[in-house]
Amino acid sequence: MTKTDKSEQPYWKNVPLAEMSKAQWEALCDHCGKCCLVKLEDEETGDIAFTDIICDMYDEAACGCANYARRTELVPSCVQLTPKNLGQLTFMPPSCAYRLLYEGRDLPDWHPLVSGDAMTVVEAGMSVQGRVRHESDMADLFSPDAVEARIVDWPLLEKKAEKK
Repeated sequence: MTKTDKSEQPYWKNVPLAEMSKAQWEALCDHCGKCCLVKLEDEETGDIAFTDIICDMYDEAACGCANYARRTELVPSCVQLTPKNLGQLTFMPPSCAYRLLYEGRDLPDWHPLVSGDAMTVVEAGMSVQGRVRHESDMADLFSPDAVEARIVDWPLLEKKAEKK
């Protein structure tokens, strides 16, 4: 068998997003937390700006939602990502595995499914870990100007593959 044989390729290279099992779909998430950041949308252009303010449900130490099963119930603005709505979700960061695969690209070397290690997301600087403040910590500062002052560009950056 050759390396290009589909049976030897990882599932994300030969199973369409819409045909993935629930376990395969969920495993695509690298738990970076970028989709949990408060985002601002320019009403005129539709451009999305990311802030360093994160949903209170995000557990920074565990790199995931503190109540994933009930997230959309507890946080009404939380969007459940599905193969059907993926194309309409313009707020997904460029490094998101779902977005990458939807756009016909491959997973980066730091993704846990490629590296075999969940910490490579943090080590590659692709996680929100150590970079954010929770919404409740910002309650006294939650004015439009205060939120705009928290705009950051790092969620939009993609780490380039390292040359070996």
